[in-house]
Amino acid sequence: MPSAGAMPYREGLPGLRRSGAVTELLFLYECATGAPTQLRPVAERLGVTVQAVSHLFRLLKQRGLIEMRDGHYRPTVEGLAWLHETLAELGADLRTRIERLHVIRSTRAVATATLGAGAAVSLELRDGVLSARPGGDGPSHGTVVRGGHRGALVEVGALEGIVPLVAATVSVRTVSERDLDDPALAARVAAAILEHPGLVAAEGLEAYHALRGATDRPVLRFAVAATCREASRLGVPSIVLVSDAELPRLVAAFGPADSPPLEVLPLGPERRARGPRRRRR
Repeated sequence: MPSAGAMPYREGLPGLRRSGAVTELLFLYECATGAPTQLRPVAERLGVTVQAVSHLFRLLKQRGLIEMRDGHYRPTVEGLAWLHETLAELGADLRTRIERLHVIRSTRAVATATLGAGAAVSLELRDGVLSARPGGDGPSHGTVVRGGHRGALVEVGALEGIVPLVAATVSVRTVSERDLDDPALAARVAAAILEHPGLVAAEGLEAYHALRGATDRPVLRFAVAATCREASRLGVPSIVLVSDAELPRLVAAFGPADSPPLEVLPLGPERRARGPRRRRR
């Protein structure tokens, strides 16, 4: 069982942000593979001073990771185990990160115009749909491998560049208990969603009931936060109706990490009934 001073970095790459962590690893690796008799050559290979390496040796020796044995700087048994475990953790983290970096050489997209094989096209997101338009002047571009008419799926190869992704805003509109009793609630909700293209969603029964009577557009009811987050990532805005009581749960569902731009506002002003006008004398 390794001591507390010999515990490997469990955080992968983020663990290397600690000051001196990389130098510790490299120094111990040099001693494990080269068994140096002097610190100066090691310092030169690491690009640090001899004083720094000497200080590092003393620190690692106090932690039981390295020793001077038969005139050579060598890791201890515990130090060698620490080195193996730490490098294994880093290797696993690196492999995971590399697997997430998909190198795409070809893809399918919806043609915005009739496209023939060999035509240069640019790729862009339109309403969250990967689209191919004529011309290779965009940030992401390629060549049509299999063409088609406007609206058809075409295959694009020899891809270069990256499709720009601009996160869209998730607009949250809250309704109070007083709003739920307002006879003009449906008209107020309809006016609010009229200004927002994209997804329409309801969190909770009260919000869904209010939306159902205010619009003919499809209303998203399930996995609202996850769906709106994904839509935002693809540049599609959304508006979510939620009661004041349900608002904290909805906001928490977006989470602190990878949260889309949120705009939280109360529903538009209540329309007050006007009394009879008096005639001026």
